Formats: sequence, structure tokens, C-alpha cells
Amino acid sequence: MEPSDELIPTRTTLLERLKDWRDASSWQEFFDTYWKLIYGVAIKSGLKDVEAQDVVQETMISVTKHIPGFKYDRNLGSFKLWLLNMTRWRISDQFRKRDSLALPILPDDTSLGTQWLEKFIDPASANLEQLWNDEWEKNLLNAALTRVKRNLEPEKYQIFDFYVNKEWPIRAEKSLRTV
Repeated sequence: MEPSDELIPTRTTLLERLKDWRDASSWQEFFDTYWKLIYGVAIKSGLKDVEAQDVVQETMISVTKHIPGFKYDRNLGSFKLWLLNMTRWRISDQFRKRDSLALPILPDDTSLGTQWLEKFIDPASANLEQLWNDEWEKNLLNAALTRVKRNLEPEKYQIFDFYVNKEWPIRAEKSLRTV
């Protein structure tokens, strides 16, 4: 995917502020923006809750270590792809840890064949990139909705929510005014 194809590119100002590890508000904003994305991709890749939480934590630690040397240049690649690679490596690490702890117990029923393997996504596959792109778009929408909600009066956001998110017809909103 070309960098210009990103729905909403990550703000370069936030990336620059992250180079100061003491900037707690920027790091909180970064965490709040991306942890659900990383966690969701890890879960959908076949990891368990605790493993996915480890992926979030280890990805965030990795970002803190590498962000000072990160040079944002859209011609070289997007932040989205850079973060995907950070996450992909942490997901792979979790699968390696899992494999080193114990081999899975296969069911006696051989009619399952390799179906139990097929539910896991290979972190190196193109499927992970598609999953990442899908989750990225959902995450951006949720982040945008959160910002809109903070900046609107509650009643106006509720009307927006009814029309846009819940797809209520106009008459449903009119009946709310009479309540």
C-alpha cells in the first residue's frame, strides 16, 4: 500500500513528540490510539488474551526504543507499515514462546485434519497485512468518533450516534424529543 493510500496518516507532530520519552501526555495519546489495534490484530492472529496483552506491551516497549531513530519519510514508507512490522514481530515472538513451552495436543478425531491449524494466521503472511488494514480502519474510525464525542455537546453526539451509527430513521429521533 502506498503511503498516500492511508485513510488518515498518523500525525507527524505526535511522532516527533514521542521522541521525548518524558512526554507522558503524548505517550498516553499514542497508547490510547493504538493499543486496541495491536491487541485486536494479535487476538485475530490466534493468540490468547494474555499473549495479546503481551504483544501490546512488548510492541509499545519496542516503539519507545526505536522511535528516537525513526525518520518519518512518506517516500520510504508509512508509520502504519512500520508499526505493523513491530506488531508482526511481537506476534511471531508469542507463537515461538508458545511452541517452546508445549506442543499442542492433537485431537484423536483425524477427520479434523489440519483445521485446527488453519484458525491461526501466519504473522509473515499477507493475511496479517489485510487484517492489520481492516483493524487500522476500524481503529481510526473509533479514534475519530472519540474525538468528535469529546468536542460535542452530549445531545448533539447522541443525535449523530442515532443517525449515523445506529442508522435510526428520522422519525425515531423526533419521538425522542417528545420524551
